[in-house]
Amino acid sequence: MDKDFAKMQRDTRARNRKQALRIFFGRGVIMKVCTGVLILFLFTSVFAEWIAPYDPAVQNLVEKLQAPSAAHLLGTDFLGRDVFSRIIFGGRVSMYVSLLSGSFAAVIGIGLGLVAGYMDSMVSRGIMGATDIILSIPGIVFTLIIAAIMGTGVASLTLAIGIGMVPTYIRMVNGLVLSLKENDYITASRLVGQSERKILLGHLLPNAFPSLIVLYTINLGNAIMTESSLSYLGVGIRPPTATWGNMVSDAYAYLMQAPWLAIIPGICIIVLIISFNVVGDGLRDALDPRLRGKL
Repeated sequence: MDKDFAKMQRDTRARNRKQALRIFFGRGVIMKVCTGVLILFLFTSVFAEWIAPYDPAVQNLVEKLQAPSAAHLLGTDFLGRDVFSRIIFGGRVSMYVSLLSGSFAAVIGIGLGLVAGYMDSMVSRGIMGATDIILSIPGIVFTLIIAAIMGTGVASLTLAIGIGMVPTYIRMVNGLVLSLKENDYITASRLVGQSERKILLGHLLPNAFPSLIVLYTINLGNAIMTESSLSYLGVGIRPPTATWGNMVSDAYAYLMQAPWLAIIPGICIIVLIISFNVVGDGLRDALDPRLRGKL
């Protein structure tokens, strides 16, 4: 009997995985393209040293501001550095900052949101009060203040962006938990004596997961935008480290003479953010059991 039940569970999980993949890739060409873009950026970030034809920091003033050519696929900047190599290494920094800050914010924010939504206490009210105060400040301003306090550098910027995104997770998880904890299966779990930890991690968190996937992917795109904005303003990662934001900032003075210096990293930022958002929507549709029968 137990073997038959275990086999039925395995078959159900396998069927759900196939259905999720079919829904995810069944949204048309745009989903496949955006997924391919994310895989491409991730691949080039990991293997940047082997893909980039030049060292992104090496200067050659003799070849400065060259147009795209066979020797330099995307031309050179005002210091003669290869733009294609700097795009690849800048993408590595953007992906690194985005994934680390997004994961840090998700872990802290989801934990605090679960506590705030499930526990009716002074602690939960304090968490939501602090969250409301932080959310009343524009996100870029709040992150800018933290980054200015903590200083420049990849680690400091990653932590500053992550702290700025934590309230978004707290607010979403709190709302989801307040709704989900009134369901009958939560009441039944309490009656059979399940621990609070089991209810939080075994019932409430899995049911909130589809919505959190969308927020996570959106925040990854927002993290890239924030990192680029702060680097453009000179508060983020400073040269000579290549980032898309400081590439756009450096190219401002040469916009009429060499427009590709600003256009190319700008396009990379836009394409990556759109890809994160589209893939997030697709994952939400594929993982949310309430939507599977409608798609």
